[in-house]
Amino acid sequence: MDSGMLVPDQVVTDMVVSRLSQPDVRERGWLLDGYPRSYAQAQSLDSMKIRPDIFVLLEVPDDNLIDRCVGRRLDPVTGKIYHVKNFPPENEEISARLITRSDDTFEKVKSRLETYKQNSEAVIPTYSDLLNQVLVYF
Repeated sequence: MDSGMLVPDQVVTDMVVSRLSQPDVRERGWLLDGYPRSYAQAQSLDSMKIRPDIFVLLEVPDDNLIDRCVGRRLDPVTGKIYHVKNFPPENEEISARLITRSDDTFEKVKSRLETYKQNSEAVIPTYSDLLNQVLVYF
């Protein structure tokens, strides 16, 4: 993540499959956010007969996504997330201690976004029969 790369497919897939096998998930269902993000991940789920009922694709302008990540700040004391424009800290004391995550630089966010686009294009055919596309502007 520090280099702007995504976590390897197998690591993420193992975590997702482990969670999906839990009794509460089997009883109440599941919602995955940002997964599967690659063809390999989608195929891993398919091979295990794990298939969603619906697949939602959020389309957001690149500038909005980049701004949200680059403006994000973390309070290391409370763990609370702020945004320099959209959700600024309540006071100067909090503002002074906020940090930027190492992967929230413009270059790294842009790199992740390009990787996401390439990967999501490969995932869409797997779920084309379940696809619901939503355009988001904020």
